[in-house]
Amino acid sequence: MFNYQITSLVVDIILVVSAIGLMIPVAVIFIECIAALFPSRTAVWDTEVEAAQPRVAVLVPAYNEASGISATIETLLPQLTDRDRLVVIADNCTDETAAIASKLGATVIERQDRDRKGKGYALDYGIRFLEYDPPDVVIIVDADSIVCEGAIKKIASLAAAAKLPVQSLYLMEKPPNPKPKDGVSALAFTVKNLVRLRGLTQLRLPCLLTGTGMAFPWFVIRQAPLASGNIVEDMQLGIDLAIAGYATIFCEEAKVIGRLPQQQQAAKKQRKRWEHGHLQTSLTQVPRLLKASIIKRRVDLFVMAVDFLVPPLSLLVGIWGVMLGGALLTFWWSGAWVGAVLLGIEGVFLLVAIMAAWAKFGRTDLPLLTLLSVPFYILWKIPLYLGFLVQPQTKWNRTQRDGIKDPEFP
Repeated sequence: MFNYQITSLVVDIILVVSAIGLMIPVAVIFIECIAALFPSRTAVWDTEVEAAQPRVAVLVPAYNEASGISATIETLLPQLTDRDRLVVIADNCTDETAAIASKLGATVIERQDRDRKGKGYALDYGIRFLEYDPPDVVIIVDADSIVCEGAIKKIASLAAAAKLPVQSLYLMEKPPNPKPKDGVSALAFTVKNLVRLRGLTQLRLPCLLTGTGMAFPWFVIRQAPLASGNIVEDMQLGIDLAIAGYATIFCEEAKVIGRLPQQQQAAKKQRKRWEHGHLQTSLTQVPRLLKASIIKRRVDLFVMAVDFLVPPLSLLVGIWGVMLGGALLTFWWSGAWVGAVLLGIEGVFLLVAIMAAWAKFGRTDLPLLTLLSVPFYILWKIPLYLGFLVQPQTKWNRTQRDGIKDPEFP
């Protein structure tokens, strides 16, 4: 009897402590999603954007993008003036990327280095090229992105006026004939890249870089540590710049669109790179951000560290579900109820946050019934998260484009 009571007490304490720990990411998600519901601030960070557009150089790192780079360039060129430049970095290409980009009017520089592969190395090469005639602002756009009209001017002007990095709104378009999991994935992407960043902006807090449509004042990007094979190089860059005193601001009015891969294998590889990279970066950079926030006495770095504690949304919901199941079993077994109650409250906060985000930002693209597929989406991703525990991805690879053969994809 005594051993039974001790065991019950220990299990209950573990559940309660775990539930309290889970409150942090749940509270962050809830606060950001609710803050995002309020009308957007018209003056970002109360910075007056200069009327004159600065001199811009757009860098487009490209690895075997012959099939889609034309669309990207065609959305960029009309947005540039005679003073601006569009530079495509054909990085280790084995296809016609360089020839196509050059024919369309872009300046093309080619890089061949099979030992140092990755977007970070390509960008470093591009920055070194620009040093001979530096622009006022450097904008980085992925080679598979569609840059909406007016986006370049908005983020370039804001970066020049604020003297800080600027992240545009980066959303994913569902592939043709989408499956339910594609809709759920697009909603998760919207929560991450729109809802949470909008919420941070409403709270007058900085955000992280999300990948494409990023603008940097020249004096900021020229000193940034770009040359690495980090699989989430943009996220790492945002952290490095924030610690250096150049935290990123969000420009919702400038939009860049990517596309979720149709092929299941490509989608899994893309998700694996994103989420393994996020988890690895969290483990190494949260302590670094906390330390820097104390040494530099900067609240923004502390908030960034706390925000970084939030795992990918599907993983957070999965962890909550497993913990709730354990708490209910414990309640049935021993009558201990505190853990179950705490997790129940957290579940309500999660549900309110997700439904609020869906109602305002995802309702038109994702029917309510499609949300019923969320549990199956989480189950689809369980092997991805288990893979992180067994063999996390540490090397950069490019996402396979639909219908395109790539030497990295057998």
